[in-house]
Amino acid sequence: MNRIWCAIACLLTCTAQAQEPQNERPAHFVPLQTGFDYAMRKVDIPMRDGVKLHAVIMVPRGAVHAPILLTRTPYDANALTANRPSSRMIAMLDGYDNASDIESGDGYIRVVEDVRGKYNSGGDYVMNRPWQGPLNSSGIDHQTDTYDTIDWLVHNIPETNGRVGMLGISYDGFTTLMGLIHPHPALRAAVPMNPMVDGWMGDDWFHRGAFRQINLSYVYEQEATHDNAEKWWETHYDDYTMYLSAGSAGELARTHGMDQLGFYRKLVAHPAYDSFWQDQAVDRKLAAEPLTVPTLLVHSLWDQEDIYGDIAVWKALKPKDTDHRVFLAMGPWHHGGEIGDGSMLGDVHFDSDTALWFRRHVLRPFLAHYLKDDAPPLTIAPVTAFESGTNEWRNLPSWPAGCEAGCSITPQKLRLTPDFSLVLGGDAAGGNSALDYVSDPAHPVPYHPRPMHYSEDDGNFWHDWLADDQREASTRTDVLTLQTPPLTQPVHIAGEPVADLLASTTGSDGDFVVKLIDVYPDEVPIRPRMSGYQLMVSADIMRGRYRQDLAVPHPITPGQAVRYRFSLPTANHVFLPGHRIMVQVQSTWFPLVDRNPQTYVDNIFLAKPADFKKATISVMAGGADGSFVELPVVAAK
Repeated sequence: MNRIWCAIACLLTCTAQAQEPQNERPAHFVPLQTGFDYAMRKVDIPMRDGVKLHAVIMVPRGAVHAPILLTRTPYDANALTANRPSSRMIAMLDGYDNASDIESGDGYIRVVEDVRGKYNSGGDYVMNRPWQGPLNSSGIDHQTDTYDTIDWLVHNIPETNGRVGMLGISYDGFTTLMGLIHPHPALRAAVPMNPMVDGWMGDDWFHRGAFRQINLSYVYEQEATHDNAEKWWETHYDDYTMYLSAGSAGELARTHGMDQLGFYRKLVAHPAYDSFWQDQAVDRKLAAEPLTVPTLLVHSLWDQEDIYGDIAVWKALKPKDTDHRVFLAMGPWHHGGEIGDGSMLGDVHFDSDTALWFRRHVLRPFLAHYLKDDAPPLTIAPVTAFESGTNEWRNLPSWPAGCEAGCSITPQKLRLTPDFSLVLGGDAAGGNSALDYVSDPAHPVPYHPRPMHYSEDDGNFWHDWLADDQREASTRTDVLTLQTPPLTQPVHIAGEPVADLLASTTGSDGDFVVKLIDVYPDEVPIRPRMSGYQLMVSADIMRGRYRQDLAVPHPITPGQAVRYRFSLPTANHVFLPGHRIMVQVQSTWFPLVDRNPQTYVDNIFLAKPADFKKATISVMAGGADGSFVELPVVAAK
């Protein structure tokens, strides 16, 4: 018996030893898409120079004569079309750059393409690659790549009706605008949302010369590797401490090895508005081009990244829009907020989902009219503008315009007075006197309550900071704070406020930040958190060295009062009765923008610790030539 068991044991052991584990993964796995409401195709599209660009094509099941919606992006086409793996197209597209409810629900063929040099596309990457001209002699640019892509799509997607629309946010809004230059005949509509247009005047990189150093991390990750695999690293959790301890934007960049990055070297080499920036300002280029493609510009009134571009393009295109092809939509959103939930921004509520309303009542009919067979009539107004304060949508004939008809916009001076109050309109009385504050670069004014951590993983404060409560700033001695008495009548502004400061400094350089603020009543019963809230309606910065010439810096003569005049971002806001209008003036906005040493140096990127010095700023208030903010006030005719 024992022999039998031994034999069995031996047999089992030998058998086990004879079986070698096999690879359980097939040589090529074929996903099954049975039941999916779309078919996905990944292709590499050849460009005229032989470089291939990677694109993801999503075709709705049963599509026939369907229009194409194209986005060209540096942010990974594969990821943008697989935000939430699902058998439903709407879930796959749910995320950045995708108005998924419109794109998937209305039967469009969705195409997302990696731009040249990023992720799965070939070629070299150049940040905001300029068009062919003084800055680009290569023979290829975003215009040619867009043209070649559209040409391939309409000849290789059998389900299409041959009509293509482009849309995109931010960088992808920039590539959408580039598609308007010598456009392909199949391009029938464009929707640039919050596009990068002029990186020096007021979009990502500078605001009138003040460097937005918070974007160093973006440049680092975008250019260090093909697929953004190299991540920005931090020395402190609190960005305020990290940037302050570094000393200057240039020194922080140096410690991160950014001298290796071509675009960073360009930033350092071109701190002024020279030909490098002027020759790639998209609004200037479009102003000189024929206008053939219907375009819907989408602007966010609290855009923390690209608040300049849409309105600049509107100004460039609208004067030559004899065929009524250009439209503008403005909503109470942060950067890209129009594709999400638009019911609130930080603590500020708007009484409805404004983004959903926009997508249904503006974006959907615009795309359908220009792209679909048997297009329905177009019913949207030339300008669809949300009016904050009253929280109402307005259909306007133009911009700026205060109402549908029967009103005008009258510039009125909101005068700063020596008693720290503001007076709207009327004649100036008496002489002026100085309102002083000391600006200390060692203790700059935070742009957001500390600690602040600019990271995609650490909350949404970056999205909403332009709507932050400004009470913390108003308590600082290095911030001039002035306000009106409670209003007895509504004050509606529509357009760009203009800051006009008569000021001197004991330094030889300096920055000026001006903030126009709506101060809520002391008690707001329905939303107690809004009691006394100080909401920025419009705010911006100017670097003093560019007060005379944006292209050529000039030192400031210490102690000499001169005028600093600059526009603030466009607004469409009603200051309601019981509210106050406030203005804050300061010289630092940190670490959003780099610190001005307040001692003139040739290049602030290269400023040394000894260059940073305190300065006393004197803002002249009162009298006929005192400081003011010019408001575009809407008045009945």
